[in-house]
Amino acid sequence: MVVRNLKGLEDVISFSVVSPYLRERGWTFDESIPGCTNDPINSAKELREIYLKSAPEYSGSITVPVLFDKKTMKIVNNESAEIIRMFNSEFNHLATRNKELDLYPSHLREQIDELNSWIYTDINNGVYKCGFARSQQAYSEAFHKLFTALDKVEAILSKSRYLTGNSITEADVRLFTTLLRFDIVYYVHFKCNGKRLIDYPNLWGFVKDIFQTGHIKDTVNVEQIKTHYYASHLHINPFGIIPHGPFIDFSEPHTRNKQFSTSDQK
Repeated sequence: MVVRNLKGLEDVISFSVVSPYLRERGWTFDESIPGCTNDPINSAKELREIYLKSAPEYSGSITVPVLFDKKTMKIVNNESAEIIRMFNSEFNHLATRNKELDLYPSHLREQIDELNSWIYTDINNGVYKCGFARSQQAYSEAFHKLFTALDKVEAILSKSRYLTGNSITEADVRLFTTLLRFDIVYYVHFKCNGKRLIDYPNLWGFVKDIFQTGHIKDTVNVEQIKTHYYASHLHINPFGIIPHGPFIDFSEPHTRNKQFSTSDQK
């Protein structure tokens, strides 16, 4: 969704929003829930139906996001990292914003791949390793790796506006989606309570910077995020109580565009 809006692909790629309540049979469609939709293409009640319609023998996990081809009536991809690259390359000729922006430029690919590798392992997936740990040792190991990685990113972002310099790349997009949820969910729900995101001046500024770029803020629904985690992971939060806070203003001014050279995102 972030790259879709960054590239101005809203009129090319429509989207449906599943219910934030993840239950035993997986993701469902329910337009009665604020911010959610029905499935206007297949009239499916469950995302599982679309997977099986695309591949009747499919027995893997039913995950989101899903990129669905309305011509072939099949799922094209269900891996977020690959969909990001598809939107950046295969769909770029249809972009109405930032067409000149390459989120995976050839001269930075080695650096981006290296960043993606440890950021995914220790931060994107690291918060889940903390939250879903089944032993104190597993939790402690994941916790320390997570905050070591956050300190490393904080140091990188003290020297440049984005992870690879003064232009946003896919590495920034992938990091942003996790950091956005950090204080909202992971700090309490997944016991990632070493420090809050807002305690890191550069990480906090980075998240506000990305959030306020173009139409990216339109992809964020804080209440849905909280509802999904707190009301779906009942083995962690048995009563499904959704907290009212924290109250975070991602639209609060930041100074990263003044601190570093400005880039071309609109």
